[in-house]
Amino acid sequence: MEQNVKISMLNQIYGKLLTQKQCEMIENYYNNDLSLSEIAQNNDITRQAVRDILKKGEKKLFAYEEKLKIMEKVLKQQKKIKQIVEQIEKIQNKETKEKVTMQTLEHIKKELASLDLN
Repeated sequence: MEQNVKISMLNQIYGKLLTQKQCEMIENYYNNDLSLSEIAQNNDITRQAVRDILKKGEKKLFAYEEKLKIMEKVLKQQKKIKQIVEQIEKIQNKETKEKVTMQTLEHIKKELASLDLN
């Protein structure tokens, strides 16, 4: 996954744990595609100050993810859900030609049960 996308996702998950300024600047830099100069001008600070705030915020986001692993869990769940949907689509395509096997349904049931939605 591209670093910019990762930071943007982490900010969506953990942004409320950052300072308001860090969260806003990360939002502006990564999601609104503002340059360091534009952010500096909007906040009446230097480009270097913006860069420092961004780097500190990014460091905190990665530290939170390292400890809590929320994004990792979400990405794993999304992958499993995609696999389950693919299996269901296979069943739908086969249904007219042959019966759905209990083994296939049990496999889907196990995949759904393995999703830790808590």
